[in-house]
Amino acid sequence: MTVNAESPAGADNTWSDLPAAQQPEWPDPEALREVTAELESYPPLVFAGECDQLRDQLGAVARGEAFLLQGGDCAEAFDAVGADQIRNKLKTLLQMGAVLTYAGSVPVVKVGRIAGQYSKPRSKSTETRDGVTLPTYRGDSVNGFDFTEAARVPDPQRLKRMYHASAATLNLVRAFTTGGYADLRQVHAWNQDFVKSSPSGQRYEALAREIDRALNFMNACGADPEEFKTVEFYSSHEALILDYESAMTRTDSRTGRLYDVSAHMVWIGERTRQLDGAHIEFAARVRNPVGVKLGPTTTAEDALALIDRLDPDREPGRLTFITRMGADKVRDRLPELVEKVTASGARVVWTCDPMHGNTFEAASGHKTRRFDDVLDEVKGFFEVHKGLGTHPGGIHVELTGDDVTECVGGGHEIFVDDLHQRYETACDPRLNRSQSLDLAFLVAEMYRDQ
Repeated sequence: MTVNAESPAGADNTWSDLPAAQQPEWPDPEALREVTAELESYPPLVFAGECDQLRDQLGAVARGEAFLLQGGDCAEAFDAVGADQIRNKLKTLLQMGAVLTYAGSVPVVKVGRIAGQYSKPRSKSTETRDGVTLPTYRGDSVNGFDFTEAARVPDPQRLKRMYHASAATLNLVRAFTTGGYADLRQVHAWNQDFVKSSPSGQRYEALAREIDRALNFMNACGADPEEFKTVEFYSSHEALILDYESAMTRTDSRTGRLYDVSAHMVWIGERTRQLDGAHIEFAARVRNPVGVKLGPTTTAEDALALIDRLDPDREPGRLTFITRMGADKVRDRLPELVEKVTASGARVVWTCDPMHGNTFEAASGHKTRRFDDVLDEVKGFFEVHKGLGTHPGGIHVELTGDDVTECVGGGHEIFVDDLHQRYETACDPRLNRSQSLDLAFLVAEMYRDQ
C-alpha cells in the first residue's frame, strides 16, 4: 500500500463559504484556527487506496452481489477507547458478519460506525434542566456530557482528542483484523463468554459448529484460503463537524483528487443534507464512498437531486442511501424512492437504518427503542425491495458489544423496567450483543427469502 493523500486540501475547499447546519458555536475563532492548522499537519488516519477498495466493494453491493453490514456506537466516547470496548464492538460485528455470510450465503462488506463517530446532530441547540439552560451536548468532539456550564462550552482542543482517539481505535482494529483475532477458526472463541447466558449465543454456537465442519472439509481437500485468516474492516462516521473534516481532507498524490482521510466512508445526516448547504458540497468534492440518510419526508425529487450532486457519473459504490423511515412508514414511503431512483439508471446502495425512526421515551424518562419495531422496519425494507425486484443492500445499526439495557425486547428479553440497569449511552439507545445477533439471524433469513 503506498502512502498517499498527503497534502492539505487548501484552495479546493469550496464548501467553507456555504451555510453549514448543526455546527458548534466555537467561542474563540483564533483557538479553532490553531487547532485546524495543527490537524492539517497530522498524518492521514486512512489511505486513499483503502477508500477506493471500499468503493469497489460497495459497487458489488449496488449490483446485488454483496451485503453491507454497518454498525457501531451512536456516539463514541473518549473514556471508552479501551481495548475491551473496542474488541467487544468488533467481535459483535464479526459475529454478525459470520451469521450473514454463512446463513445468508452472501459476501458481507463490514463497516464500523467507529474511530470518528464522536459528534452528534441535535434537534435543539440548548437544554434546560430545573430552570437552568445550557448548550446541548454535541458529542465528545465538541463539549462534555456533564450538565455544567464549564463542560458544555464547545472546546476546539477536543477535535485533536477526536483525532488521537480515532487513531488509537483504528490501530487496535487493524491489529485485531489482521493479527489472527478475526480468523474464521476463531468463530467459537468469539462466543465463549456468551453462549451459556443467551438464546442467540446458543444459536450462534450451533452455526459456529457448522462453519467449523465446512472449514475442516475444505482443509481436508487441501484448501486453506488466506481470506479466512484476516478480515477487511472499514471505518465510517457522520461527517458533521466540517472544521474537522476539512482539516482531514487531503489531495491524493496519485490522482490529484480530494479524500477525507478521517474515515474510509463518511455520511451526511438527515439534518444536514440541504442541497445548497456546505455538507452536501463537501461530500460532492471528496472521492470517498459517501452515504446520505433519508428520513420519511424525503421525496423522490430530493433523492434524484442528491444523486446528481453526489454521483454525477452514476458509479456503483459511490453513493449509499441510508433510509430511516420508522417501522410505521417504511412500507408507504420507501417504494416511490426506490422505484424512481432505479428508473433513473443510478446504481446506489440501499441500506436500512431501523434505529433512528423508532425512538420513544419510556415512562422512566429513558429514550429507548423496541426490538420489534427495529425488526419490523427491516422486514418492511426487505418487502419493498422484494416487491420491486431490487436489491436490499444492507443494514445500518447502532449497537455495542456490551450487555447494556437500552432497547426493550429481543430473544433475551429486556423489559421497560430493566432500562435503568445498564443504560450507558450518551445519546441514542443501542442494541446489545444478544439483540444484535438476533437481528443478524433474522436478516439472514430475510435475505435468503429474497
